[in-house]
Amino acid sequence: MKTVEYKTHGTCSRVIRFTIDDEGRIHDLAFEGGCNGNLKGIGKLCEGQKAEEVMERVRGIKCGLKPTSCPDQLSKAIEEALA
Repeated sequence: MKTVEYKTHGTCSRVIRFTIDDEGRIHDLAFEGGCNGNLKGIGKLCEGQKAEEVMERVRGIKCGLKPTSCPDQLSKAIEEALA
């Protein structure tokens, strides 16, 4: 099991934490800062999902006029963790 802590860039959330198990599934996803309810929801939706599938689904999502979002930052965190 791999534990990940990723410092975000350009979002209200500051840090993303999660684990990836030996089968490549995400567990215990949590965001520090940001829109509390929405980010808790993302955590629940991602629980037990394949990291690569989550990465593909959320990559490129933007927040308002920002070029990124918390889900997009999650894709970057997963990509870095899997590299």
